[in-house]
Amino acid sequence: MQNQQSTPKLELRNITKWFGPKDTGVCAVDDCSLSVQKGEFICVVGPSGCGKSTLMTVGAGLEKPTDGEILVDGKPAGPPGPQRSVVFQKFALFPSETVAQNIKFGLQMCGVSAAEQERRLVEQLQIMKLEQFRDAYPSELSGGMQQRVAIARSLVMQPEILLMDEPFGALDAQTRTILQEEVQRLHREHHYTVLFITHSVEEAVYLGDRVIVMSRRPGRIKKEISLPRDVVWKRGDIEVAAEHPDFIAARREIWALVREEIIAQ
Repeated sequence: MQNQQSTPKLELRNITKWFGPKDTGVCAVDDCSLSVQKGEFICVVGPSGCGKSTLMTVGAGLEKPTDGEILVDGKPAGPPGPQRSVVFQKFALFPSETVAQNIKFGLQMCGVSAAEQERRLVEQLQIMKLEQFRDAYPSELSGGMQQRVAIARSLVMQPEILLMDEPFGALDAQTRTILQEEVQRLHREHHYTVLFITHSVEEAVYLGDRVIVMSRRPGRIKKEISLPRDVVWKRGDIEVAAEHPDFIAARREIWALVREEIIAQ
């Protein structure tokens, strides 16, 4: 459960984002406020074009809000950096670099010592089950393996906050399911603070501690739904979880909210 008394790890306060001139351009999100507690996994869902990804890029510091502010531990977040690490839908790996080189890239840019780079690399290769692919190139990997590399490249920076923008959207259904279960395991074991954008209601219910439902554009927070931390639900694979009565009820409630917005577009 979220502790209402603690300072949020990440807070988006009254965020409005216009593309183009204010009041004559396109308003992507309007007066959105969202907080994420340390160790919490927050999923954001909504109809296509509702501003989910815009909200994430603003939270990551990659876009400046037209109005509002972003806070980390109650203080202005400032420019993007290793404190907030992003995983995108497109893998964005360097094709001429090996898996190891791709994962270590951010560490090299930050001037981390060679010994520490190697220690963190080995740790992430083990966590993401990539040991045998250390010297492979992206073109030699499946889409799912490439996304494992992209996630490892973010986690190796030891970010305080992980922002994920539909990271499994380009994957086939089987690979997506496996990576959903891997991310669930990673969060359970390492307690990362995560803001996760998705189109999939089922994915949001499976992964999230809370699900934020956004309205059609201009995106606003329509409803926040807290999810139980049931052992069977959160520790089973997704097929087991999907049969849990609370999972079914939450999925039905959230889909009804999203569907209402889609129809009204």
